[in-house]
Amino acid sequence: MAWRIARRDLSARFRGLRLLLVCLFLGTGALAAIGTLTGTIERQLADRGREFLGADLQVSLWQRAPTAEELAALRALGRVSGGTRMQAMASTASAAAPVELKAVDGRWPLYGRATLQDGRTVGAPPAGQAWVAQGAADRLGLRVGDSFVLGTKRLEVGGLIGNEPDRLGEGFQLGPTVIVRAGVPESAGLTAPGAMYRSKTNLALANGTDPQAAEAALKKRFPAAGFEIRTRDNGAPGVDRFVGRMGEFLTLVGLAALVIAGIGIGGGVSSYLDARRQGIATLKVLGATSSDIARIYALEIGAAALVGSLAGIGAGVAITPLLARALSGLLPVGDGIVFAPGALLTALAYGLLVALVFAAPPLLRARRFPAMALMRERVSPLGADRTALVPVVLGLAAIAALALSTAKQPLLTAGFLGGAALALALLAALGFGIRRLASRLPRPRDPLWRAALANLHRPGAATGTLVTALGFGLSAFVLLAAVQTSIDGTIAKRVPAQAPDYFVLDLPKDGVRPFTALVERAAPGSQVRAVPALRGAILAYGPRDRMTRVADLGDDLPDGAWALRGERGLTYADAVPPGNTLTAGQWWPKNYTGEPLVSVDEDLAKAIGLEVGDYLTIGVLGVERQARVASLRRIDWQTMGFNYVLVFSPNTLAGAPHNMAATIELPDGAAKGELLRKLVEAFPSSSVIETGPVLVQARDLLDQVGLATLAAASVAVLAGLAVLLGAIAAARAQRIYDTVILRVLGASRRQVMVLALVEYGALAAVLALVALALGLAAAWGVVTQLFDFEWLPAWDAVLAVLGGGLALVVGFALAGALPLLRAKPAQALREL
Repeated sequence: MAWRIARRDLSARFRGLRLLLVCLFLGTGALAAIGTLTGTIERQLADRGREFLGADLQVSLWQRAPTAEELAALRALGRVSGGTRMQAMASTASAAAPVELKAVDGRWPLYGRATLQDGRTVGAPPAGQAWVAQGAADRLGLRVGDSFVLGTKRLEVGGLIGNEPDRLGEGFQLGPTVIVRAGVPESAGLTAPGAMYRSKTNLALANGTDPQAAEAALKKRFPAAGFEIRTRDNGAPGVDRFVGRMGEFLTLVGLAALVIAGIGIGGGVSSYLDARRQGIATLKVLGATSSDIARIYALEIGAAALVGSLAGIGAGVAITPLLARALSGLLPVGDGIVFAPGALLTALAYGLLVALVFAAPPLLRARRFPAMALMRERVSPLGADRTALVPVVLGLAAIAALALSTAKQPLLTAGFLGGAALALALLAALGFGIRRLASRLPRPRDPLWRAALANLHRPGAATGTLVTALGFGLSAFVLLAAVQTSIDGTIAKRVPAQAPDYFVLDLPKDGVRPFTALVERAAPGSQVRAVPALRGAILAYGPRDRMTRVADLGDDLPDGAWALRGERGLTYADAVPPGNTLTAGQWWPKNYTGEPLVSVDEDLAKAIGLEVGDYLTIGVLGVERQARVASLRRIDWQTMGFNYVLVFSPNTLAGAPHNMAATIELPDGAAKGELLRKLVEAFPSSSVIETGPVLVQARDLLDQVGLATLAAASVAVLAGLAVLLGAIAAARAQRIYDTVILRVLGASRRQVMVLALVEYGALAAVLALVALALGLAAAWGVVTQLFDFEWLPAWDAVLAVLGGGLALVVGFALAGALPLLRAKPAQALREL
């Protein structure tokens, strides 16, 4: 019986419940798309981890190959494929270009299939040939069969690379790939002592060998070897970290959209039940019990909630291929429509739980009160029903449990849920405070101001709902603006517009003077800076008698201690490097010969608790060296020159084999092509990197992050807009009654419009400050804690967006008041 009545009462077009449908559609659609996309990428990373890495386990070493003992230990674990990675210069008679040189042996690839554009499946190139990426061929004007020079060796293009199975595991590159056979870098003179290259040894582990156990055994046996080990479980660690953090952020955005939408659901259900007030009263007069009423309208609202949630899920699944296509060049995503049942069921559960939490109070209020009270509701508003606390509390507990059980960072999710609850509580308290304050203020003489003030505190006033809706909606505006402009600020700071024109790697120590002279002849007025360049890993740090070994920390590194991961660039200098400022300690004198010393970046020192007087142990080419911390420095990373976290006194590292690195800043208008060709001819073993394309690539990557953030946060803003409209529409029935009474008493249409403008304008002005604080607090957490970006919002843009949000609020209020002016007093009075 309840379903029969509900089905007859429920319009096929869901009239009266469209706000509920829109809110759930937005929230569940966002969660479905986010969950499906991130689930697909994570599954690809998990299923194809060994293919992306090219191994079950990979060992990397800077500036050396594994020793005989190390290689024997690796071979005992399974099949081994070795190779080399480095920056190099490829050139022809008329062009030169930096490339990522990848030397592989006959066992490559251990996993996956390497193919050429002509369809051939290949391994290592034959002697004298190379597989060349399309980008390198384009820059050098090469076709299959043409020849080019790599270092001192001439090679033939044997084919253009189609699929490089372990490309994703190689990470960020400073040039297109050229694959050669193992031994080519040595014969081309590119791996002389001090050259900046990295050996990679891939292992296909024997059956039953656990990669983590093998990694632990190797680190225990060779603690000072400088091994950088990756396993198939993190075949693309940078991508995995990015996907995890972005997925967590997007999920939080989806939850925020649902929380905001929930407010709209509550308002929409209240408005729907208010429109059916007479019908509910009539059913009660005819003998329907409170349980009957609850069942009837719970079925109606539940049906609408289910339809809205399923429609949102369908839209989320449908839009996932578009998102995948947009990210296909950046992340491992599949083609076509993908179903992730877990993510879809989670989105559906969120939608229905949010509908329950926000629909329960108005539904139970209508259930509880008798027929005569319902019929008098417009002139004698109903009170709150405390029994609604039970389903609300249970629903909120279920939402929190679901969010925490599915979160990859439970603390972050718990913080978000706590922040959302605190924001709701603050807005509710603010709504209560505004009502109390409005009731105690002196009554203005102007009747419009007096009526507007009364509308804020009179019985049945929607002030609490409006404050919550407007507060969340405006906070979403501020959050979006602050996050987006902070990302833009990070791009501007970390990827500066001004940078050296060229970076040069592997410049021989005795070649600095002829190099500088060549640059000056080719481009007079150029500025050249050369510094020693080595690679090493921090092995231990802290007071000399109780140093912390990095190997003992495992993956549990302190926040901000990124320099402890693997090997980093090292240098030595007699003077404080340009762009650096001492903040503690002293610099060593020129020609210093005493105890080995080091100057440390103050951010790293703060992250690991390092102080002046403590010690650092580093591993360079398999040899441990210890130095005392003499000073801390603040580094201006915006200069994009040679900025080293660790700078040593010359007597610490001068004896280690190494080359130099240099930067070239050309005068305005200088021709680059001729200089590049001359540098390649004179220094064939050096690698020259043009910064322009690298900066463009870095900016594009960060722009993609910003675009993803903008698109995701827009869902919350759309939900906020829907709630704003719904909050105004929910009070329409009461507003029609008020407007009719005012018109009967002689109010003009202009006065009714001014009344709405004053009321909503006063609310919006008060809420602007609250929304600014809430939105900025949430944005700060997202930018600094989740993305590890700097807090660099553009305040003018944030305030402009907030102002635009206020204008939308007032505009919606006035638009919502227009239908009220068309109400006919006689007809409205007859319906009371």
